[in-house]
Amino acid sequence: MKKADVKIGGEYYATVTNKKVVVRIDAENTSGGWDATNLSTNKKVRIKTAGRLQGPARTAESTAKPATRVKKRVAKKKSDTSTGDEKKLSCAKAALQVLESAGEPMNTQEMIAAMVDQNLWESPGGKTPHATLYSAILRDLAKGDESRFVKTERGRFTVRT
Repeated sequence: MKKADVKIGGEYYATVTNKKVVVRIDAENTSGGWDATNLSTNKKVRIKTAGRLQGPARTAESTAKPATRVKKRVAKKKSDTSTGDEKKLSCAKAALQVLESAGEPMNTQEMIAAMVDQNLWESPGGKTPHATLYSAILRDLAKGDESRFVKTERGRFTVRT
């Protein structure tokens, strides 16, 4: 928004503590900007720049529109995920499948290579997916007898039977 568009007594959407709220401009501040009142908390706030204002606030009609947009976005995300042919496996679950099919202990780098070869899992772009898998396996091993993995030797794991 531009400084010339701001009117004393007007109500505007503003970003206050990372939240979009409605403020009423009370007066111009001597140090620049405006003194305003947050209408949801009735606390005084200082709007330093016109960039913090996001446009004039209107009646209940405009407050209903952002909520509608949010619902549409949520619905869109749900429809995007439900249209996928199959649900992707997590790295640890894909590792379990690889270990079950291999029948022998493997290290995490071998597991990652096998998961990619079998098209079970693909790294989302991380530089060290084997280290992430190793960490996930160690967290699972901390469960004790409920763990899905067994450590056979240093750096090698297999499936608990």
